[in-house]
Amino acid sequence: METHTGDKPYSCKECGFTFKDKHHIERHMRTHTGEKPYSCGVCGSSFTQKHAMLDHMRIHTGEKPYSCKECGYSFTTKSNLVAHMKTHTGEKPYSCEICGFSFKYKHNIKRHMRTHTGEKPYSCEICDSSFTQKHAMLEHMRTHTGEKPYSCKECGRSFTRKFHLVTHIRIHTGEKPYSCELCGSSFTQKHAMLDHMRRHTGEKPYSCKECGCSFTTKPNLVAHMQTHTGEKPYSCEICGFSFTMKQSMLQHMRTHSGEKPYSCEVCHFSFARKTSLVAHMRTHTGEKPYSCEVCGFSFTMKQSMLEHMRTHSGEKPYSCEVCGFSTARKSYLVRHIRIHTGEKPYSCNICDFSSARKPCLVKHMRTHTGEKQYSC
Repeated sequence: METHTGDKPYSCKECGFTFKDKHHIERHMRTHTGEKPYSCGVCGSSFTQKHAMLDHMRIHTGEKPYSCKECGYSFTTKSNLVAHMKTHTGEKPYSCEICGFSFKYKHNIKRHMRTHTGEKPYSCEICDSSFTQKHAMLEHMRTHTGEKPYSCKECGRSFTRKFHLVTHIRIHTGEKPYSCELCGSSFTQKHAMLDHMRRHTGEKPYSCKECGCSFTTKPNLVAHMQTHTGEKPYSCEICGFSFTMKQSMLQHMRTHSGEKPYSCEVCHFSFARKTSLVAHMRTHTGEKPYSCEVCGFSFTMKQSMLEHMRTHSGEKPYSCEVCGFSTARKSYLVRHIRIHTGEKPYSCNICDFSSARKPCLVKHMRTHTGEKQYSC
């Protein structure tokens, strides 16, 4: 009769929640007392409700009594079957009252509501960072523990997050599931495709509060902000060189390991950086997308075009701290500094000859090979 009258005579003294049946309030009280009277005889896990313990036991027995009539897939609990059935019906019964977004599962809408309320109930015990989702907090904890449970079977590289492994595997498979609707360029990650789209739209949603400069991607803004602070938080463990961006440090590490994961499909030449591969591909296609606004000269790489522009402006932003020598290109400054340090990184593998410049080594090698490339 209480189902008709709506009567709920049993109230919780702790939180005021009301119930129809006495055994329901008894079960509810365990959420306050922490009592878990039902234990698994196999692994010792304990539960507040008997049915939860029985559901758990099926993990050990392998029993899956609830089957889907549509596809035959079976489940250990009825609730999992009910949730699965929505993949066939497309039903999304839980809707957000604020934005109207709908969900298949109740726990998903609870999690979604935190995007509106700003609630972050899961906190890191080490650094007090807080998160809206439990799995995000657990993934964050791995930055402290160093745990990387997801490993690539191809190259052995490991990751803290599963989706990082999924996107990494596309390097090996060549899969690029996200495509630009305007030019057809394809990408391994969705965010990379969205960042690319802004090149067409011209949108730059990320602005620097210091100087007002705007950027198409958030990482570019973060990297730019460090030009104001001078911060370089990422250091190479081998030579101590520091960087403003983690990606730059990882790319630098390949100069020590010799790893070159990006290969050209045409000539099979390999590169340590993806941008280097992209620029290299233009030697095959003949594409030169970057043009000088002054003289119209075009280039395969943006950096080359910017360096060329300095021949018109006379700008020489790279200066030697020892003698004051200035140059328009960073590579020229690096080469110049070797005059002071005496460093000669280019060595002959046949004799003891070494040079500060690669072209000098190339010329020297001809003394061994006997090559004479200049003909009258």
